[in-house]
Amino acid sequence: MSETLGFIGLGNMGEPIAANLLQAGYALRVHNRTASKAAALAAKGATVVQRPAEVAVPGGIVLTMLSDDHALEEVCLPAGSFVERLGPGGVHVSISTIAPATARSLAGHHAKYKVEYVATPVFGRPEAAAAKRLWICASGGATARKRIAPMLGAIGQGTFEFGDDPGAANVVKLCGNFLIASAIEALAESLTLAEKNGVSKKDVAELFGKTLFACPVYQGYGKQISEEKFQPAGFRLALGLKDISLALQTAASSSMPMPLASLLRDRWLTAVAKGRGDMDWTAVAIGVAEDAGLTPKV
Repeated sequence: MSETLGFIGLGNMGEPIAANLLQAGYALRVHNRTASKAAALAAKGATVVQRPAEVAVPGGIVLTMLSDDHALEEVCLPAGSFVERLGPGGVHVSISTIAPATARSLAGHHAKYKVEYVATPVFGRPEAAAAKRLWICASGGATARKRIAPMLGAIGQGTFEFGDDPGAANVVKLCGNFLIASAIEALAESLTLAEKNGVSKKDVAELFGKTLFACPVYQGYGKQISEEKFQPAGFRLALGLKDISLALQTAASSSMPMPLASLLRDRWLTAVAKGRGDMDWTAVAIGVAEDAGLTPKV
């Protein structure tokens, strides 16, 4: 590939995504707040830069994979940011899960510098990112979406497009994470009910994962919960709380009641308050077990 891409944010998801872009032949300029996390990519040929703005090539493309709205705004909004350096013809591909309202606000900011903003949040854990098995949601200007299509093909197994509204893909992402959180809660309750009544929760998880709920969410998370494997975190519980809160925030702004999401927020908030924020988000199952009078092995 002849195009040089910028990439900011090399965490559990960002690093394998960036590695796949390198493997696809793109030249990469990368930045991470903790510089040591860029070492593996540097060994594969990436250029590591000291400041976020330095990843950008005028008129080029920059991808960001950052933890939340604030982290993304910190690299986009200050004077001299990578957005300004991109300038006319530039494209910012935001993979982060953020509020739809933040995405729309950032798109307006980018337009001042004639930079296109495209939201591309993804579904998949780090192992899926490494295997190029992500499902991608995309929204933003049609021309920019067409331009970035080849690189999305290099990191995922499929892209679903949701039109020109830069916030639309993030609405979809929040809907999806709400569904996953709901499944985790349902799995935790059902498997705890089985355990409380002397039935092997591993056997129950295997049954449902092969029959009524034969899909990746129930199979993967059912196995994790039944085996009480909550570390290392594929997706941190604290980030799950952030996403559930964003779903409720978006719902409130559109007069949409979400009573189940309110229950999930409280479950996740309790887990964070008990010091489990850095565990996998399936660790909310510990609280379910505790409520049932059981003592988890973790």
